[in-house]
Amino acid sequence: MCPALPSTPLHLLEPRTGTAAVPSQFGVPWPRGVMPQPPRFDLVDASGSTPVDTWVTARWPDGSVKWTGHAGLAPAGDARLAVAQGADAPDGTFAPDAPEGAVAPDGTVVLEVSEQADGSITVDTGVLRVVVAPHDEAPLRRLEVDGRLVGQDGRIIASSAASPDQAATRREHRVRTTAVRIERRGAQQVVLRLEGHHEVAGTEVLPFVLRLTATAGSRRLRAVHSLVWDADPESLFLTSLGLRLEVPLRSAPHDRHVRLAGSEGGFLTEAVRGLTGLRRDPGEPVREAQIAGRPTPPLESWAPTVSGRLELIPTWNDWTLRQLSAHGYTLAKRTAGDRPWIAAGGGTRSRGYALLGDLEGAIGVGLRDFWKLIPTQLDITDATSELGAVTAWMYAPSAEPMDLRFYHDGLGQNSHPEQLEALEITYEDYEPGYGDARGIARTHELVIDAFAATPEHRELADLAASSALPPQLLAAPARLREAGVLGTWEVVDRSTPQRAAIEDRLVWLREFYRDQVDQRTWYGFWDYGDVMHTYDADRHAWRYDVGGYAWDNSELSPDLWLWLDALRSGSADAFRLAEAMTRHTSEVDVYHAGRFAGLGTRHNVQHFGCSAKQLRISNALYRRYFYYLTADERTGELLDEIAASEHALLAVDATRKVRSDRYDPDPRAVAIGLGTDLGALLGAWITAWERHGDAEAEAKVRGALAGVGALPQGFFTGEALWDLETHRFDTSRDRVQVSHLAAVFGLVEVVAEAIELVDDPAFEAAWLEYCRYYLAAPEEQTERFGTPLKGISLVPAYSRLLAIAAARRSDPELAARAWDAFFVGLGDQLNINALVAEPIWQRTRIDGPTVLEPVDEAAFVSTNDAAQYGLAAIQNLALIGERLPQTVPTPSPKEPR
Repeated sequence: MCPALPSTPLHLLEPRTGTAAVPSQFGVPWPRGVMPQPPRFDLVDASGSTPVDTWVTARWPDGSVKWTGHAGLAPAGDARLAVAQGADAPDGTFAPDAPEGAVAPDGTVVLEVSEQADGSITVDTGVLRVVVAPHDEAPLRRLEVDGRLVGQDGRIIASSAASPDQAATRREHRVRTTAVRIERRGAQQVVLRLEGHHEVAGTEVLPFVLRLTATAGSRRLRAVHSLVWDADPESLFLTSLGLRLEVPLRSAPHDRHVRLAGSEGGFLTEAVRGLTGLRRDPGEPVREAQIAGRPTPPLESWAPTVSGRLELIPTWNDWTLRQLSAHGYTLAKRTAGDRPWIAAGGGTRSRGYALLGDLEGAIGVGLRDFWKLIPTQLDITDATSELGAVTAWMYAPSAEPMDLRFYHDGLGQNSHPEQLEALEITYEDYEPGYGDARGIARTHELVIDAFAATPEHRELADLAASSALPPQLLAAPARLREAGVLGTWEVVDRSTPQRAAIEDRLVWLREFYRDQVDQRTWYGFWDYGDVMHTYDADRHAWRYDVGGYAWDNSELSPDLWLWLDALRSGSADAFRLAEAMTRHTSEVDVYHAGRFAGLGTRHNVQHFGCSAKQLRISNALYRRYFYYLTADERTGELLDEIAASEHALLAVDATRKVRSDRYDPDPRAVAIGLGTDLGALLGAWITAWERHGDAEAEAKVRGALAGVGALPQGFFTGEALWDLETHRFDTSRDRVQVSHLAAVFGLVEVVAEAIELVDDPAFEAAWLEYCRYYLAAPEEQTERFGTPLKGISLVPAYSRLLAIAAARRSDPELAARAWDAFFVGLGDQLNINALVAEPIWQRTRIDGPTVLEPVDEAAFVSTNDAAQYGLAAIQNLALIGERLPQTVPTPSPKEPR
């Protein structure tokens, strides 16, 4: 029998508007030692209980379960995870090796999955039968409901041009699916993984993975499309990318229905041959049936003035909804390909859902974040024929060709000294050949809904809403904290005025960024999910066009701030901001192929533009929160990609432009910074160890900790040489080198976890020394190092290091110094923290002739300061919250720091 497990309440991030059978996937943590193997679980809500699949996504060092993933049908409201009655055996869900005969707790087959000799896979959810097979063009072969074919030949389609000219000839890609396999299978859900590539002018490019998820009891397929850009940006300009399904049409044109989602839950509701608004009335029952999508009455019951003239009513063949801007879409339709488009209205932000159907079947397709991932488009085509089609365009064919060339000509920066000089004016770190998009990726989430006939309006609205914003379950903050996972944080506590004041500021920052994303239109195929780095108060705009001040690319860990905020508050705003950021930064800001694979790109006007290709941006820490909370397969794949990212350091020396020593990358002596590099590597290794039981990853973790502990100056050494074969540092280096960036890219967070996982007193002592002395008084630093430390900066951010030392030593004086550093930030040798200096945080409304549109600004906010304030506030409250000063000091804005 399973030992007693903690109660696990779950809440939906946003209330659902209906009860349609749609899938949900989520993760739950478990305290060390309480669960040797996972039992079968049910999801229990007000309507009863439903089974869910369960699988292990991480284990503690003692082998007990640390995280589980779960999947099944989404509940209508909040729920709890409960051990299924009679669940005295482990759950049968597998990943990635499938067991035979997945069955429900009562012994009946719930989800039937069969593999054929030709490589095809058939899935039956009980209400939907799907056949998928490797195929040159159309791998989603059949979708059947009630034994009837309702959709077929689902496929990725794309086109491109050889130049960015909109009039350039467009080449249709041959999109080939070369492999199909089962990635995860349980009693309730199966994930099929399809791999393929595009062929353009005889060349294989743009490798992709398409995951199709089917769930017992649901007619919805979830489709997750991940594309790696490996084409030459000088010669391939993408002009379209979409998911298309063909829809058999058997009914008369007046019983064929088109639905295109608007912005507020409504739809364009039309038929291929409209019967409303005519000069002659067919009768109210006829009109009502057509609008509702029900069978119209027999023709003989219609007014003969209409039934006798049907051939004189135009039939409409094609519809298009084009969302080329985040602020508006247009609709049009036409009767044939050689006829003009007729405007059919428009709106603001479509929910991104289209349906084509009739009385014997229908297919709906939705694209999540439709208006945020612009330019996008929905098309209904060939609706007058026997085989129509519905297409969700991830890149709209009506948009300008995608141009991924670098944005300037180099400005004569051909040498490192010239590039460093430019860094002093635009903060851009340029180098020829490094602003290269080849190797970045993008993932889109879509759904495919199959119907026996055109659905009624309320059901369709519910399905469109859950496509635009999938229901997401999250364990309650107290339950997450009880498990002792994901670092240093505590549940939101407003029990004192001082605590409440800090909590108010955390909410203020979260809501400010939520609103800035929308006001500043931080949307687009490659851009959505990221935020800007620094503000320009003169132009009342973020510095979108100024070198290293533009897109943030995870600089100083906004990802971590938002995830910790979501964990401790349960806030939907925090979770959705963090989710979108993780989807973006893990794909677009990181290289997945090519010479920079395993590295990420520093902040720039373009996400790939900076020549600083570094581990601190491809950091596994920024992804693992999302992976563990959702059990997302794509994110798990991305974590596997960087599990051994130390090898990427052989390709690029991140400090090549500023080195004073001679360094040639050597597999036996790879230079690893003991701040940004080590934090990223520990995150990757720990994740591989706990996810897969990877013995080599464990050896790397233990070797790295032992090495740092053995260095004479510990973390203050700054950089050490790592042997890729022995997984050990050269511990002979004895020097002091301080970087103000060392601990602001996840080092603090991952070390907190490493110390919990591995008992290494020497490493812990080195860490506590670093925490104690980085912000120590100059005389204390002199006593320890012989001279005061130089380069000390980001003082409020580093206040949490003092808090760690204060908490470990129960030292009230250190705690007081930590809070002083947090609130006042005195002693900064390099930077001024405008956020800390601002006594009253408020937005200012800017309008009039100097701004494009009215905006709210807070010119004292930068993303660096916001992210590190958030992390320091959360961790200081958890560590030394009981020692908050009664009176909070506030510096003058002009006081040097």
